Amino acid sequence: MLTGGTGFVGKALCAYLRQHGYHVITVGRADNVQARALDYQVISIDRQTEWTRILDDVDVVIHLAARGHVMKEQLANPLDAYRETNVDGTLNLARQAAKSGVRRFIFVSSIKVNGEQTLLGKPFAADDIPAPEDAYGISKLEAEQGLLILSKETEMEVVIIRPPLVYGPEVKENFASMMKFVASGVPLPFGAIYNQRSLVAIDNLVSLIITCIDHPAAVNQVFLVSDGEDVSTSDLLRRLAKAAGVSSRLIPIPAGLLNMGLTMLGKKMIAQRLLGSLQVDISKTQEMLGWAPPVSVDEGLLRCFDAEG
Repeated sequence: MLTGGTGFVGKALCAYLRQHGYHVITVGRADNVQARALDYQVISIDRQTEWTRILDDVDVVIHLAARGHVMKEQLANPLDAYRETNVDGTLNLARQAAKSGVRRFIFVSSIKVNGEQTLLGKPFAADDIPAPEDAYGISKLEAEQGLLILSKETEMEVVIIRPPLVYGPEVKENFASMMKFVASGVPLPFGAIYNQRSLVAIDNLVSLIITCIDHPAAVNQVFLVSDGEDVSTSDLLRRLAKAAGVSSRLIPIPAGLLNMGLTMLGKKMIAQRLLGSLQVDISKTQEMLGWAPPVSVDEGLLRCFDAEG
C-alpha cells in the first residue's frame, strides 16, 4: 500500500512498482485534484482515519503522504497542523498496519530531521543526534520516534528514509522556478557560490525505496539518501543550463553581498538554501544495503528537461 500516490514521488514510485510486477494499492486524500486516480480515498490522514479495510492482505506500507513543508506559513501554530497529519496520522496508520499483520512499514521522512544546514565538508550522518529547526522537521522526527517505539512493541519492521531536496520530471516549487529561469537565459547573480549541497534525483530515491521493501539489513534502520555527488549552487545552475541546451549566464556576485541583500528583502530562508551548505553522508546506506545511486546528477537533470518535451 502506497500513501501519497498522486504526489511527485508517489506517482513515480507507483509507476515503477506496477511496471515491475508489484500489486500496489494507492491511497490519498479525497480533496486532492487527482484523487480519481487513487484506488482508495480518505477524507483526512489523522488519528481518526480508519485504515483496516484497506490494509487487508497488505504486506508492505510505503508512507509518503504528509503535510508538506510550507515556505510562507500562515498558521499561528503550524506545529499543531503538522503533528495532526505527520505524527498522529502516521502513527495511527502504523498501529493499524501492525495490527493487520503488515510486515514492513517504510516511512519517507526528511533531512530536516537532522537540521537545516551543515558546515562545508561536515555532512549529516544517519545516526547523528537530530536537530530539526522548524515545525515540519520536528513533526517528522516525532513520527520517526513513534515508529521506532512501535517496532519494538510489535512484529512490524520499520524503515526510515530521509531525503534532501528531490528533483526530477514534474518537479514543482523552487526547483521548477530555477529550471525556468535557467532555460529562459535570464542572467542570474549566482556565479560565485562555493557551497555544497546534496540533492537526490527521483529515480535514485525510488531505487532506494524499492531496495528497502525486502532487504533484511534495512529492518528498524534510518537511512540518508542522495545522488552521491554534492554540487554548489553555481555548479548546479551551470549543469541545469547544459541539460536545457542553453548557455549559462551567471554573474559572479560575492555570496556575502547576496546574503545581505536577500536578508534585507526578507528572504533569509531562500538565502540559506541558495548560499548555505547541506551535505549528507550516504555511506551507511551504501554499506548496509549494498546500494548505489543508479542515476548521476547530470542524467537526473537531463531527465527533468526531457520530460518537458
